[in-house]
Amino acid sequence: MTTVHGLPDFTGGFGQPSQQDWHALVSKTLKGGDFRRRLVSKTYDGLELEPIYGRDLDAATVAGAGAGRPWGISARVDHPKPADAQCLALADLEGGADGLTLVFAGSAAARGYGLIANTVAELDASLSDVVLDLIRLRLEPSPTGNLNAALVAALVDRRKHDPARMAVNFGLDPIGVLAATGISPTAWPAAGRLLSQTIKALKARDFQGPFVACDTRPFSEAGASEAQELAVALACGVAYARALEANGTTVDEAFRGLSWIIAVDADQFAGMAKLRALRRLWARVEVASSVPPNPIAIHAETAWRMMTSRDPAVNMLRSTIAVFAAATGGADTIMVIPHTLTLGLPDLLARRIARNTQLVLQDETNLWRVADPAAGSGAIEALTGELCEKAWALFQAIEAEGGIVESLNQGAIQARIAVIAQARYKDIASRRNAITGTSEFPNLAEAAASVLAVERDQNRTPASAGSSVLGFDELVQRFAAGGARDDVTEARTAATRITQLAAHRLSEPFEALRDAADAWTTGSGRRPRVFLVNLGSLAEFGPRAGWISNLLAAGGIEAVSNDGVLASGEAGAAFAASGATVACICGTDATYDILGEATAMALKSAGASAVLLAGKPGQNEAALSAAGVDQFVFAGQDMIAALSRVHTSLGIPALRITTA
Repeated sequence: MTTVHGLPDFTGGFGQPSQQDWHALVSKTLKGGDFRRRLVSKTYDGLELEPIYGRDLDAATVAGAGAGRPWGISARVDHPKPADAQCLALADLEGGADGLTLVFAGSAAARGYGLIANTVAELDASLSDVVLDLIRLRLEPSPTGNLNAALVAALVDRRKHDPARMAVNFGLDPIGVLAATGISPTAWPAAGRLLSQTIKALKARDFQGPFVACDTRPFSEAGASEAQELAVALACGVAYARALEANGTTVDEAFRGLSWIIAVDADQFAGMAKLRALRRLWARVEVASSVPPNPIAIHAETAWRMMTSRDPAVNMLRSTIAVFAAATGGADTIMVIPHTLTLGLPDLLARRIARNTQLVLQDETNLWRVADPAAGSGAIEALTGELCEKAWALFQAIEAEGGIVESLNQGAIQARIAVIAQARYKDIASRRNAITGTSEFPNLAEAAASVLAVERDQNRTPASAGSSVLGFDELVQRFAAGGARDDVTEARTAATRITQLAAHRLSEPFEALRDAADAWTTGSGRRPRVFLVNLGSLAEFGPRAGWISNLLAAGGIEAVSNDGVLASGEAGAAFAASGATVACICGTDATYDILGEATAMALKSAGASAVLLAGKPGQNEAALSAAGVDQFVFAGQDMIAALSRVHTSLGIPALRITTA
């Protein structure tokens, strides 16, 4: 017997099955069913995902600059009050974070909160006892990005830190801000010049950067696909490099000042492939620009669009998958959105969980110890390669439209993203893409989550959100001398207006239904109810009764059930005794053939304002409708529309629900 590492090799007697062998067995199992229709799925980019892949033995490792060391763990500094912001920041650093992200009020990522620092003294207080040259510091992209950067530079001067020894990402991103807000106080050529002047001033102070953040989150939150996000990432990077080169910076130096912010959701394989594809794609841009390829800086953040306000504890699970994907995909730094941010400003516990999600995966799972663990995986390599090709084609389309800014001006990017956003909405509405805790398995009795007592204000901004005509060095000097934002800014005017890429969370339509039902409950003193008329035995009505109960709860409606009835007269009496105004018939198709029409008539006679039937009506639709069935509810429908109709039947005021 042969041995492997000194142990008996028991595999010698077994043949090596081929992919064709596997297909033959699957075809036999499918019994003539269509293989591609049953087992091959598609992404929103139209990429086909096979059920099985062989190893890719020729794959090359895709690694970032941080390969071989743990990724950076960043925490949000987003409390409006400096003293509270400082306490939260210290707790995060003492709890294991090695970096802070300054989320200034007015930035899209602030979500209606955000740090308010109008002077260097206020910023100093917000970061009191934080040793800035021992941590990573990030600034969120913001409409007041120049002012925020000047405040930080003035604080560094005040504390006499050596900028060359600091790790500061200034997060300057006028294109991303334009996409997220729909306005810019400066037309692009002038904005590019201002960006170049700011970066030169920061470099003259010995800051090492990165200075620019190519932020794809506004596009992700508008519903973009993975390939669309990648195309935008490339287009933004190229636009910034061109602007810097046009103002006296070499291409190589311009490239080194760039970084990227990528949202990663709970689609693990897509997230891994997206980050790997970005590195490959930018290397392609570098080669085309005659610049030696260098690992780019990627900051990953758990995706806002996947977060829910209902059953927010499930956000912890989504974030864990996203962090795993970001870490194994090669992110240099990662920030987890605390799971309660959709409900309010997160408290210490929520922030601790956000940190620990990363710490467990980093220190206990040791994900960082393998550079590009996906290398050679047939599935991930195939998806990475296909994303690269799709994204490159979309990037070329953006370039053909005149570049990212001109494409946004034309509304071309927005139109393409809207198509994908509508497809996402349809999949969410039909529950083809289920949202656990919201559209599937909702909990009508969930307890309220704990958040800090800070009021959300979507219009929250620093004292002045205007722009400044002062040069960057003069801004720093004014701040260092005790000046405030109002002293160095003028009223903001819009030199550029585009169709805004509005941010949406995928769960919002179902949450709107729950909110409407909860408001009705508060006004009436009881939760809206639908009485389930269960026909036959538990084995007969159980599956559909359970399914419709789950669906009704997703709309904030309680299902009142019974042990089953065997005659239409019993159904009418049971409904009358329930106190409900709407009924839903549950049973099998065979039971409906026998009892459906009579039961519907009995329910109407008993006073039901509306009668639902769980399941497809089939050939009996006309007869059942004539007997009194008002609505047929079955899998695959637009459940947002179906639940809205049930709301109307219950007397719950209709809400306008955004579809994309």
